[in-house]
Amino acid sequence: MSYTALYRKFRPSEFSDVKGQDHIVTTLKNQIRADRIGHAYLFCGTRGTGKTTIAKIFARAVNCEHPVDGDPCGECASCRAIASGSSMNVAEIDAASNNGVDNIREIREEVAYSPAEGKYKVYIIDEVHMLSIGAFNALLKTLEEPPSYVIFILATTEAHKIPITILSRCQRYDFRRITTETIAARLQELMEEEQVEVEERALTYVAKAGDGSMRDALSLLDQCIAFYLGQKLTYDHVLEVLGAVDVEVFGDFFRRICRQDVTGIIRGLEEIILQGRELSQFVTDFIWYLRNLLMLKSDQGMEEMLDVSSEHLLQMKEEMELADLDTLMRYIRVFSELSGQLRYATQKRVLVEIALIKLCKPAMERSYDSILQRLAQLEQRMEEGIAVTAPEPSGRSVPAAGNIEQKQEKITPSALPEDIQLFISRFQDLRKKTCSWSRFVLKGAQLRELPEHTGIQIILCKNHAVDEKELAEEVEQVVQKELNVQMKIQICTPGSDPSPEDPVIDLSEMVHMEIDIEE
Repeated sequence: MSYTALYRKFRPSEFSDVKGQDHIVTTLKNQIRADRIGHAYLFCGTRGTGKTTIAKIFARAVNCEHPVDGDPCGECASCRAIASGSSMNVAEIDAASNNGVDNIREIREEVAYSPAEGKYKVYIIDEVHMLSIGAFNALLKTLEEPPSYVIFILATTEAHKIPITILSRCQRYDFRRITTETIAARLQELMEEEQVEVEERALTYVAKAGDGSMRDALSLLDQCIAFYLGQKLTYDHVLEVLGAVDVEVFGDFFRRICRQDVTGIIRGLEEIILQGRELSQFVTDFIWYLRNLLMLKSDQGMEEMLDVSSEHLLQMKEEMELADLDTLMRYIRVFSELSGQLRYATQKRVLVEIALIKLCKPAMERSYDSILQRLAQLEQRMEEGIAVTAPEPSGRSVPAAGNIEQKQEKITPSALPEDIQLFISRFQDLRKKTCSWSRFVLKGAQLRELPEHTGIQIILCKNHAVDEKELAEEVEQVVQKELNVQMKIQICTPGSDPSPEDPVIDLSEMVHMEIDIEE
């Protein structure tokens, strides 16, 4: 016989086997005992909390010939048929792959026929939020007024995607996340039944990694057992298989961050990577560690809410004094942002290193939290009597007191005759430094020297739609930048003669006009 996964092998067959959903189990059992069974139910909750399992148990219980206190007997023909999957009274439909109108029409046609045996026909529609709008509309009338022998059980992990018209026709049951203690106790029972030796600490970590899902916890435990088959499953074994990091490592990281020991932080991360730990899991666990510190720092009465050993609790009480609440919240914010980035990142290590350096160096950020942390550090240093001085700008010397000279602006010299000649010889290169329109307008222009070598008059070859003053200022800026001189530039249109009192000298023959292709 082939191997059966733990979550399938130990799937509850009675209401009493369901863990963590007592509020739902009690309600459904009371309905069965009092014969107050509804026609439509909506089971909402995260994955692995027992939605489909309870739906199947409920389908068996309502058709059971000899129910025992609301539970199916498991012995009658109806219970055996439903358990084996051969019963025609229970239909389990996956809405993710059967989400069209035609699939709902088939259900509407089937409900017209009463069950050949048993009391009820039960339709379990899993992932019902995946149905199309047309399918939901086709289901409305049948869901509102089904035959007396039909029960609909809709299961979903995203209730907000279901139309309100569907919600109003169902009894809604919200499944809670299963607590770590409940999952760990259940795992302990199953391991005793499987005769597998496991450390309690290891089971607790697996239960925590399940994140409220019994199925996820069982799958992780199954993976760990398979890796260390025939051996005692220890806490270190679980960490190695799941790529997790011990709590003591997080404490060491936190202390190094508070000391701003960047080198130690990066070396610690290097060790974690070499050990084969998963960086995404490291970030998630470190966020949880910081959360515990924040809760403990906020109120001492939070100790009972922290799922840590007494040894680690004493360690965390010492570490929480190293940072204030604002700093802890900043750490959590930075790593929470990092957690979202790692999901699609290709260079996870680089992102984690940057985040750790940010924690050590608040000056790298300009956020409100980082500024508060920098101010807190300055206040602490001042209280300790340490002189606080502003850092010297790199590459600049600070003048001594009493010798401070007033800074003078850098003055660009005026153009000389040789500068005029240089402008003429480099006119084509300077023209190409202007914008595209100016470069086009200046093509083929004539150059004339203003009196007393004061500047250059540029006469355009054609009448272009151009602001002469703006164009002149642009050329002057190019000259100042490229030649480092101030030069007066005049822009004239074709046909305009210079004024008699301001004669000019034609320099066109001195300019070598090259033919270039404009882009």
